[in-house]
Amino acid sequence: MNDNKLIRCSWLDIKKADYVKYHDNEWGIPTHDDKVLFENLILESAQAGLSWYTILKRRKGYRKAFYNFDIETVAQFDQTKIDALMLNSEIIRNRLKITSTVNNAKQFIVVQSEFGSFSNYLWQFVGNKTLVSNIDDSTAAPTTSVISDILSKDLKKRGFKFVGSTICYAYLQACGLINGHSISCYRRKQIIDQFKQQ
Repeated sequence: MNDNKLIRCSWLDIKKADYVKYHDNEWGIPTHDDKVLFENLILESAQAGLSWYTILKRRKGYRKAFYNFDIETVAQFDQTKIDALMLNSEIIRNRLKITSTVNNAKQFIVVQSEFGSFSNYLWQFVGNKTLVSNIDDSTAAPTTSVISDILSKDLKKRGFKFVGSTICYAYLQACGLINGHSISCYRRKQIIDQFKQQ
């Protein structure tokens, strides 16, 4: 099938090949990998007030700056390291977001210790099963939900930063806890079918 003729989510700018690749190969695919969950949490938090594509274009820079999102390493970043990151043009140079990344790494480790993995903690919010949205391209997609509200509140209580409900909803979609592909998008059914078999 010609990829250019596939129907995708209406929000996707199909002229941006890297964006299409992310949509087709990553977004909405369920993951239980703590490293991936950590990376997505940090990148979604960095997105606050910005577009996702702004962050996606810098993802390589983030991976380099944060040691490929090695949780233990990031948790030990000190003020000198944070000051150096403020000079790094390959990431968003926002001191609050950078310091929150270090903080969130520390809290992530605490959650891992309590629940055995961050995945165990996170997936309980959706009953350990991907929730499938019924989004019609003719209506505006939601940006929060009851579950993202609950997750946001719990993360904040645990000391996480930049984890408002909108960020949490985007995070749940990115990590596949919510299948947010629109009804007309070819990936919606593919993901449902793929993970039904596992």
